[in-house]
Amino acid sequence: MEIKPFLVEEWMNKYEVGARYNIAETCVDSVSLDELFQLTGEDKETFLSSLCARRLTYGDIFGQPAFLEGICRLYRNLRPEQVTPTHGAAGANHHLFCSLVEPGDKVISVLPTYQQLYSIPDSLGAQVELLPLSPDSGFLPDLARLEELARGGVKLICLNNPNNPTGALMSQEILEQIVAIARRHGAYILCDEVYRHLTQEEGYCPSIVDLYEKGISVSSMSKVFSLAGIRLGWIASRDPGVLERCLIHRDYDLISCGMLDETVAALALKHGDKLLARNRGIVRENLSILDAWIQREPHVSYVKPQAGTTALVYYDLDIPSYDFCREMYHATGAFVTPGDCFQQEHCVRVGYACDRKTLVDGLEAMSAFLAQKARS
Repeated sequence: MEIKPFLVEEWMNKYEVGARYNIAETCVDSVSLDELFQLTGEDKETFLSSLCARRLTYGDIFGQPAFLEGICRLYRNLRPEQVTPTHGAAGANHHLFCSLVEPGDKVISVLPTYQQLYSIPDSLGAQVELLPLSPDSGFLPDLARLEELARGGVKLICLNNPNNPTGALMSQEILEQIVAIARRHGAYILCDEVYRHLTQEEGYCPSIVDLYEKGISVSSMSKVFSLAGIRLGWIASRDPGVLERCLIHRDYDLISCGMLDETVAALALKHGDKLLARNRGIVRENLSILDAWIQREPHVSYVKPQAGTTALVYYDLDIPSYDFCREMYHATGAFVTPGDCFQQEHCVRVGYACDRKTLVDGLEAMSAFLAQKARS
């Protein structure tokens, strides 16, 4: 199976380790196990003693009950049997496309978004139609255009809410209108929700699973819960056929997730409110820092994010985004992601959920580079 290079991951793999100021990272500032115990108030010695006594079997093939129950608490009216653990959200998306998409199927995906959502179905022989998201509309979808693309039938509509890289957030009203379009065509909706809960405003952030019987939610422990190192994600759906088909593929290429990882995840989800309070505080404070920088920096502009950990920042210099990011990296050590990785130009993705000092220093380095390029 041929597939296009995954541009974001190639960029991150090449430059991330050597970055001085990593403001390309999209996870909320990662926690250590020590920090996790401090946040949750759980006794470390008791937890580790129990963990070390376990035999390292395959564990619960369909997921540890405590882990599944913790996931269900993130949704409304979801049951453990409606959840399938995966190797990260990336694994979840891959399972879903391989399970649901056949050659010739029409798949509609928003753009910009995470490249998996259109490159994997394309590699499987699907007819992929892209629904552009424009800064002029706050990066929210044109529903009339979606209706046009769906004419003649559609198998799967791919969303990303909150959106990566823009930080746009579709309201429940918009999601319900998309559901109405999908329902008329009998289409599934796959919504990559890895940044869900990281909103700038208070209130419950609805999932596609809450709203649609053929809705499929993909999420993980990485972005929202700062635990990318345990590499756990999941598929959630009220459609039993979706999970049945995914489980067939899962037997071939996953079997089960790591029992140690699931135990750590269950602990984190047991105290999910504490982790979410920490991480919402980080993204809200840091977005105010980014916004203040945008307002005083003469060469940049953006649509202010409503949720998530990333912003798409436009610059007014005549230089391709890949060259801009590479030159800035070598000149200053500041590391951001080229808009080119999302089929966008004259813009970069900034991840603002890192520690405060890295963000401030990285933006200062970016200002110095912008000023130098503007003079040259």
